[in-house]
Amino acid sequence: MADCILEMKNITKTFPGVKALDNVNLKVKKGEVHALVGENGAGKSTLMKVLSGVHAHGTYSGDILFENKSSEFRGIKDSEELGIVIIHQELALIPYLSIAENIFLGNEQQKKGIVNWNDTIQKTDALLKKIGLEELANTLITDIGVGKQQLVEIAKALSKEVKLLILDEPTAALNDDDSEKLLNLILELKKQGITSILISHKLNEVSKVADSITILRDGQTIETLDMENDEISEDRIIKGMVGRDMTHRFPARTPNIGKKILEVKNWTVYHPLHAERKVIDDVSLHINRGEIVGIAGLMGAGRTELAMSLFGKCYGRKISGTVIKDDKEILMKDVHSAIKIGLAYVTEDRKNYGLILIDDIRHNISLANLKDISKNMILNEGKEIQIAEEFRKKMSIKTPNILQKTINLSGGNQQKVVLSKWINSNPDILILDEPTRGIDVGAKYEIYTIINQLAADGKGILFISSELPEILGMCDRIYVLNEGQISGELNRDEASSEKIMKSIINHKKEVL
Repeated sequence: MADCILEMKNITKTFPGVKALDNVNLKVKKGEVHALVGENGAGKSTLMKVLSGVHAHGTYSGDILFENKSSEFRGIKDSEELGIVIIHQELALIPYLSIAENIFLGNEQQKKGIVNWNDTIQKTDALLKKIGLEELANTLITDIGVGKQQLVEIAKALSKEVKLLILDEPTAALNDDDSEKLLNLILELKKQGITSILISHKLNEVSKVADSITILRDGQTIETLDMENDEISEDRIIKGMVGRDMTHRFPARTPNIGKKILEVKNWTVYHPLHAERKVIDDVSLHINRGEIVGIAGLMGAGRTELAMSLFGKCYGRKISGTVIKDDKEILMKDVHSAIKIGLAYVTEDRKNYGLILIDDIRHNISLANLKDISKNMILNEGKEIQIAEEFRKKMSIKTPNILQKTINLSGGNQQKVVLSKWINSNPDILILDEPTRGIDVGAKYEIYTIINQLAADGKGILFISSELPEILGMCDRIYVLNEGQISGELNRDEASSEKIMKSIINHKKEVL
């Protein structure tokens, strides 16, 4: 048996009103890729923050042994000095600094306070070669994509002579190609003797790279599985995560589709900065009451740009086309007018655009419909509390109370707050942009159930997702978007991954 590089014993961590970790145990072998899986709120990120010193020694109980020595980390610097480096889900890079400056930020190659730029560039080039990134060291972070930025984070970790690399949802915002490159890099680092702990909701990726899997549920260790010796399937992992069998990934639904509620004709949008670049090109689509309509397409196809431009023209310039709601043409000058006529938009980026993280659940839920809880510019706090409590129960938001700051909620519960906010605005049409991004299978099922109920209530749903199984499992009809144009339309009965990809490929050939 390989030597144990890390052992965490009986780790317990409590926040006000919540026991996040309850006697959690974790053993990681030297040189392995160890996956940590569990539902949102299971305690995965909290456990890694304890390990990396984000939650300092003394704020939790239990013991950490690293390379057989007791370790007490009072900050990130302490853990990094031993070779433990964490890469958080939200990248910690400065956009307008170069790759080299970001890699050695706080770890400058200097003597007597003077940076040795030749040394910095030389070491950066060596690190970039190691991770397979061909960019120049002086390239600005803002000029490279998210996938390459994730690789820069790994190069930054390698510059600190990492022994144990912790990756928290590293592929959450990446497309399939970038995810594949990152997973292959993790396997390459394993060959170089670097141990990794991988937190991920994508069980297919876990199965590809992990040697061992530890499952957490409700802040407790459920079991650790050995990929070589145990019989492991995604269903078994899911059962450990959620505490029950999930024979169906999508809730059953019998559609009750009514009359047309929204029609978009010849919608064209230009890039907000590059005036000559057409982002959405002559798109026409419609949604019926009680219908879930999917938008499928590769990253960069224009899905989010389409959604944001339809929602009060909050993206783009020189927008043209017609929007018809309930057989009447409507004009939307801004987001306020979009909300007023019954549109809601659940953004793909809940942390930056969907929530005020430093504010509580109560205020976030009421944010899009303040007129219903106010009179003469004075808020009725009692009514606001009542509404928030109703949504907390109805949406099963796991929280001690509605005064909890949203930043302290798990991703799945944050997403439920975003949905609550927009459902509270009483919309007729909901545009859902990646509504389950970064959340686990159990929370996904709950979100799917909510979406189905909204459709059953007669709402029109525009459902955008980069996950084809999700599109196929949830949608009654699917539009395929490619390079800002509709390249195909498929009914539920005829839709398949192959037909969607074929529609994209054939459209590319026509464009060429």
